[in-house]
Amino acid sequence: MYKQLIRPILFCFNPEKVHHITFKALRGLHRLGLGSLFAARQTRHESLQRKAFGLTFPNPVGLAAGFDKDAKLYKELSGLGFGFIEIGTLTPRPQPGNPKKRLFRLKQDGAIINRMGFNNEGVDAAVARLKKNGKVAEVPLNKRVLIGGNIGKNKTTPNDQAVSDYEYCFTALFEYVDYFVVNVSSPNTPNLRELQDKEPLTQLLNTLQVLNKKHSEALKQTTKPILLKIAPDLSESQLRDIIDIVAETKINGLIATNTSIGRDGLTSENRNEVGGLSGKPLTKRATDVIRFLTKESDGTIPIIGVGGIHSAADAEEKLAAGACLVQLYTGFIYEGPKLIEAICNTQRTATT
Repeated sequence: MYKQLIRPILFCFNPEKVHHITFKALRGLHRLGLGSLFAARQTRHESLQRKAFGLTFPNPVGLAAGFDKDAKLYKELSGLGFGFIEIGTLTPRPQPGNPKKRLFRLKQDGAIINRMGFNNEGVDAAVARLKKNGKVAEVPLNKRVLIGGNIGKNKTTPNDQAVSDYEYCFTALFEYVDYFVVNVSSPNTPNLRELQDKEPLTQLLNTLQVLNKKHSEALKQTTKPILLKIAPDLSESQLRDIIDIVAETKINGLIATNTSIGRDGLTSENRNEVGGLSGKPLTKRATDVIRFLTKESDGTIPIIGVGGIHSAADAEEKLAAGACLVQLYTGFIYEGPKLIEAICNTQRTATT
């Protein structure tokens, strides 16, 4: 129904406007008890559970950051079949992001280019909404949504002060998310990717680990898993640096990969728009990055695979390359909730 009827209608309109319309529709259907009409089936089964980063995920298919930036729809989206929802990227202060028009469909390429620029209402507004989900330490997982918190810095914060932005978000979210993702790889915030360099990145992650230990001891809880989201455009030398940084800072894993600044092989008319590219053109590169990291680290680094997953076979390739979980974004927009079901069906069959 989605690909044949709903998507053609949605794709007639401005993609950012459609995003807000979709949110309103999903919220309305959920309130009327009709959310199951579009939900993926059979996504909650013991055979689908995956253990990673010290957490048990209901199934291996998550929603990547960027879709529910402000934690406004995590319950409804979880109801579609996702095993976990990653909110954000969140910043300490609200910010409007980059000027519109800033989101572009590349229909011929099965892709999207965005230059949103961390538009969000600020981390404190998201925390207020997450309180309805409950504190992680107080509410069992079968009664709440497993949430990842993707954090970044405000556009106006200089890189030499960026650590304080990440600290603020980390502290605000600590009791309400199951894991953290440090985003220094978006191409849409000026100079952000410079924080991927070895020295500033090591400093940032070490600082967050100290804060992690401080909060866990104060609250008498375990520390929260910290993951790093990396760009697909890194060289092999830079990827080896990432492996070294993971070992040195003792963070819990990686998300591979974010959007790309590359444009090779695109055919759509708007292929040269500025921003981060996601979707089918990233399928192979994201898988190659996962495979390289797994091989070079001897499989010691847990990885969430994301980038160009438009089919169950795409997800299986990521998992076979070394990922323990996968996330959807552009594939979800193009394929709909049935993609979650297809991946889960494949994984359930593989474990029986």
